[in-house]
Amino acid sequence: MDPIAFYNSDLFKWVLLPLLIFAARLTDVSLGTIRIIFVSRGIKYIAPVIAFIEINIWLLAIAQIMQNLNNLACSLAYATGFALGCFVGMLIEEKLSIGMVMVRITTKHDSPQLVESLKEAGYGVTTVDADGVKGPVKIIMAVIRREDLHTIVNHVNQIHPHAFYSVEDIRSVGEPIFPSPKHRLFHWARKGK
Repeated sequence: MDPIAFYNSDLFKWVLLPLLIFAARLTDVSLGTIRIIFVSRGIKYIAPVIAFIEINIWLLAIAQIMQNLNNLACSLAYATGFALGCFVGMLIEEKLSIGMVMVRITTKHDSPQLVESLKEAGYGVTTVDADGVKGPVKIIMAVIRREDLHTIVNHVNQIHPHAFYSVEDIRSVGEPIFPSPKHRLFHWARKGK
C-alpha cells in the first residue's frame, strides 16, 4: 500500500491517529505528574530529564491536533489521554513510594505496646502526652519512608484498631531512624539538608 494513500485513509485519520494521540497524551501527562511529584520531593536531577521527554511528546501530540482540528476523534483522544494520564501518573507515584512521611498516631490506651512494637520494628518513635476532647491521650510520631507506610498502618490496626492517625508529606529530615532499607534497584529517598 502506498504510504501517502494510507496516511490519507479513513482508517488512519479516524482510528490510528486518534489512538496515537491518546497514547502520546497519556504518556506525557503521566510523566508530567511524576515530574511534579519529583520536584515537590526535592529530586532535582531526574525532574529535568522527565520534563525534556514530556514536552517533546506533547509537541508531537499538539502538532497532530493542530493539523486535524476538524477531526473530533483526535480531540476526544487528546482529552481522554489527558484525563487518564493524570490517573496513571498518580498510580505510578503510588507504586514508586518516593520520599518520607510523618505518621502521627493518637491513642487513649495501648500506647506502650504500640510504641514498643514500632521500636522493635526499627522505627524512630517520639511520644507526647496530650489532652484530647475526652481526656488524656498519647501522641506517637514517626518519620518513615513512604514505602513503609502500609507496614506502620498494619501495626496500628493490629494493636490499636481504633487509634486515630494522620500522614503528612515531609520534604527533608535531619537524621531519621529507619529499619534496614529494603533491597531496591533505585533508591529515590532524598537525604536531609
